[in-house]
Amino acid sequence: MLNEKTTENDKLADALARPTKPYTEMSFGMGKDGFPAISMTHYAARMYCRWLSVKTGRYYRLPTEAEWEYACRAGTKTAYSFGDDPAKLGDYAWYFENAGESYKKVGKKKPNPWGLYDMHGNVAEWVLDQYIADYYSQFKGKTAVEPLAITKTLYPHPVRGGSWQDDAEALRSAARRASGKEWKQQDPQLPQSVWYYTDAQFVGFRLARPLKEPTEEEKAKIWDAGLEAESDGGKFVWPLGEPVGK
Repeated sequence: MLNEKTTENDKLADALARPTKPYTEMSFGMGKDGFPAISMTHYAARMYCRWLSVKTGRYYRLPTEAEWEYACRAGTKTAYSFGDDPAKLGDYAWYFENAGESYKKVGKKKPNPWGLYDMHGNVAEWVLDQYIADYYSQFKGKTAVEPLAITKTLYPHPVRGGSWQDDAEALRSAARRASGKEWKQQDPQLPQSVWYYTDAQFVGFRLARPLKEPTEEEKAKIWDAGLEAESDGGKFVWPLGEPVGK
């Protein structure tokens, strides 16, 4: 990446920065090329989307939780995108029963009906929202709703799809898991890193590119939501150089 030529979009940045140096090998020996990226915080995943958007001139973000489940189900109403029988899960997903204690290269199992791979298992995936247990109950019976619980606090955020560490129940299309402080217990930094979850080797993410390009104000609302909360009370500089926090 450092050898690439400077583009017009690169000139929009007023500074260059990078995450703090990892204090451990962040793939934990499970592989990098062709494998999912893991252990990044919700903030890190969102900032990658922001960087990629500036780099390419195309808008990317994490999917909302509702978008993620819609894509996972792919028109189905069953426990999994392939039906209700967990005995068939091994054809579609890497999970506790077949993963052998590590994640696997992406796209090696059968896709869901819309051609999306690894929606069940391999690594659980960040979504854009704040985790609120009963958030969707307010939309029951309504149509044409695009729900999004904007980030306001450091914890919790949802991950969806289950992972290589999980049993079949956690890989259901509707299953949700909330993040917590225990995901970075091995983090030796003070304040703890805004980038890494050293104890969440089961977490990754995938990107969404909305069909309708949002306004710059709408983009900023998504990217900047909860930035001060993400600093966990400390002061840090986010990737485009602007100080955040107290």
